[in-house]
Amino acid sequence: MAMTEQDGDQACTRSGNPTGAADVAVIGAGIVGVCTAYELRKRGQRVILIDKAEPGQGCSFGNSGAISPSSVTPLAMPGVLASVPRMLGKPDSPLFLPWWYLPSAAPWLIRFVMAARPHIVRQSAASLARIHTAAVQRHECLAREVGVPELVLRRGHLHLYRDQSALDADHAAWDLRAQHGYTFSRLSRQALQALEPRAPERYKVAMFLEDQATILNPYRYVRAIFAQFLARGGESSRAEVRALRRDGEGLWEIVTDARPIFTRQVVVAAGIWSRALLEPLGIRLHMETQRGYHVQFTHRESPVSRTVILTDHKVFLTPMEDGLRIGGTVEFAGTQAQPNEHRARILLRVAQENFSELVDKPHQTWMGHRPCMPDTVPVMGPADAFVSDNADKLPGLWVATGHGHLGLTDSVGTASLIADGVCSAANSGLKTRAGQAQYG
Repeated sequence: MAMTEQDGDQACTRSGNPTGAADVAVIGAGIVGVCTAYELRKRGQRVILIDKAEPGQGCSFGNSGAISPSSVTPLAMPGVLASVPRMLGKPDSPLFLPWWYLPSAAPWLIRFVMAARPHIVRQSAASLARIHTAAVQRHECLAREVGVPELVLRRGHLHLYRDQSALDADHAAWDLRAQHGYTFSRLSRQALQALEPRAPERYKVAMFLEDQATILNPYRYVRAIFAQFLARGGESSRAEVRALRRDGEGLWEIVTDARPIFTRQVVVAAGIWSRALLEPLGIRLHMETQRGYHVQFTHRESPVSRTVILTDHKVFLTPMEDGLRIGGTVEFAGTQAQPNEHRARILLRVAQENFSELVDKPHQTWMGHRPCMPDTVPVMGPADAFVSDNADKLPGLWVATGHGHLGLTDSVGTASLIADGVCSAANSGLKTRAGQAQYG
């Protein structure tokens, strides 16, 4: 029988039954956390999922739905240093950093520029390619398992370019994809129009990646996974986690705004908020929030039939269940600033300039926080792998964060990797350093 949120709190607090503490607590109910909790429950672990919000309410609600295993190109690429002045001085730039946030962002920005060195780019691309392994197949399998196979649209991704010179300027990204075995086709205007008859006339050439997919309703997808997690006996608690600490009996105490929760192992998958939870424990993640925006048109008709990328604007067009979603761009402005409506208006303008039928159509806007590492490679594995002074200091603590714009793509793979480690530690007492070199 599925337990209610109240049942879960009672089962995992000292005021309930100390000996009945959950095996694992997963902190964070976005797509990464929900997939991880579900995978652990499938493997027989007693799991409690903790978040102050309903599952799927963060980036998992508003992302572009792309399952994009070919996205091995890190955000930091050679030549990025030259783009920093544009980031600071041009509010319409695809990557925007307001002047007032520069002092806060400077440490991350320095690492970001350093990550653009060619040998680091190659390492990052190789790590991303490993993490992305079988991403589309994993999601297809999971969607069937939780009863929503119709949400996975496997029609590829189409990257539109103004002309051949614009495509040539992007050769480094396509070279990286080719080096890691991804296949793609160059399409003429006639060929791309055969795929997308309403593609804007200004785009004369395209690159088509056939083996990519789209989730047509990311929020419904997360909720379906969460429902199956509960149906399998998983527990859920609506609470804000404020601190983590070890008690005297070998358990982790999770301090919340409601009551403490005790558990043997903890997975921190709280996105950008993972940073504040882990820092008091000696883990400093050099992670920033990519503030991502979308505009969702609320009439069901979409001018595109698959994920389409307008490369000159760095935006994704996605045919969601409820209508066209246009998302993308990156703003660095921290977690406290209010949404920048100008960023959403940029997306709206791009959509309406390219598809006149969208003018005056009803729409909604959204902003969310994507946790981003300087090299774009997420942090996944045992926490003691990221503490330099004492590798045995944090037994039973696991990290799964920093996925940036690839959280949906890598969520199922992350869940499998973390579950492998958690179950190995639970069953044998052995510690694994999976991910220290590969993902750190």
